Amino acid sequence: MTDRRTFIKRAVGAGVLIATSQLPALAEDNPAVFPKRGRYERLSLSYATVEIGLENPFSVLHISDTHLTAAYSHENDKKQQLQSNRTTTFGGRQEEALRDTLAWAKQHVDYVVHTGDLIDWQSEANFDLVKKYFGEGVIGSMGNHEFSTDMWLSEPKEEKSEAYKDNTRNVLQNVYLFNISLSSQVVRGVNFVTLDDVYGYVTEAQVERFREEVAKGLPIVLCMHVPFFTDNLWRAAVRFWTDKGQLTYRDVPKPSGDYKRQLEDPVTRDFIQYLRSEPLLRCILAGHEHITVEDQFSPTCREYVVAGNFLFHGREVLFV
Repeated sequence: MTDRRTFIKRAVGAGVLIATSQLPALAEDNPAVFPKRGRYERLSLSYATVEIGLENPFSVLHISDTHLTAAYSHENDKKQQLQSNRTTTFGGRQEEALRDTLAWAKQHVDYVVHTGDLIDWQSEANFDLVKKYFGEGVIGSMGNHEFSTDMWLSEPKEEKSEAYKDNTRNVLQNVYLFNISLSSQVVRGVNFVTLDDVYGYVTEAQVERFREEVAKGLPIVLCMHVPFFTDNLWRAAVRFWTDKGQLTYRDVPKPSGDYKRQLEDPVTRDFIQYLRSEPLLRCILAGHEHITVEDQFSPTCREYVVAGNFLFHGREVLFV
C-alpha cells in the first residue's frame, strides 16, 4: 500500500486530479470548535476500495457540492442578494468545510477530486476562492451551479442547454484550467476522465472524445457531477428529496429531471448503454444529489455518489 506520508512532488497542471502535496498551506481552524475532540471529527467521511490490480495503489478524497457563496462588496446588487440568501441556505460554513477537508486530505490521501458545484454561482470572489484552494491544479468536473450567473435572478433566464453554457463558457474555461467539457489525467496507470454532464445529458462530441480515451487501453474512472442513475440511485435520491411520503423499498419512482433526460435523450441513452458494456470502466464518481449512496453500474464498475462538502462530507477511495 502507498505510504501516505510520501506525497507527490509535482503539480498535476491542467489535469483532473490535484496531488495533495500541492494543496495550499492551511491555517489551523478555530480551536473553539470541538476544543477537546480530534481536529477532524467534524468531518463525515465514508470509504470505498476499487480493485483494479495495481502495482502501486493510491488513494483519492472525493468531494462534491461545496457551494461557495462569496461576493466582494463592489460586486453588483444581485451578487449581494445571492450572498446573503444562499449563505443562509448552505449554513455559512462552506469555506471552513472545504479548508478542513483539504487539510485532512493533505495528511491522509494522495489526491483530491471535486465533482462540481464548488461554487454556488459566478462571482469574482467565488472565482478567487477556486484559485486560492486549487490554483493551477484545479480539479474535477463542472457542476450546474458553475454555469449559473445569478441563479433565479439571471438575465437571460437559466436554461439547461449548450446555448446557455456558451454565455459564460469562456469565463469558466479561464478559471478552471482544464478542458471543462471533457478532460483526462493518467495517474499510476489509471485514466481519470472528467465529463460535463451538468444538465443530465452528454453531447456527440463528448462521446467521441471518450472513445478516444478508451482507445488508450487503461482502466477508467469517470468523474462527473450528475450521476448516471440506476434504479437504486434514483430511488435513494427521490426518497431523500421528496416530501410526498415514504417510498417502499420496491418502488422505483417515475423518472423526472436529469434521470428522465438520460432515458430520453438518444445520445445520452446510447452512451450510458455503451458504458455498461465497457470493461475498462471501473468506477464512477459523482455528486449533485447531496447524499452518500452507491450502486453497481455495470459488471466491472461501481458508482459512488458523495454528499455535500458544505456539510463536511467526503469519501476516501482506495485504488488497489
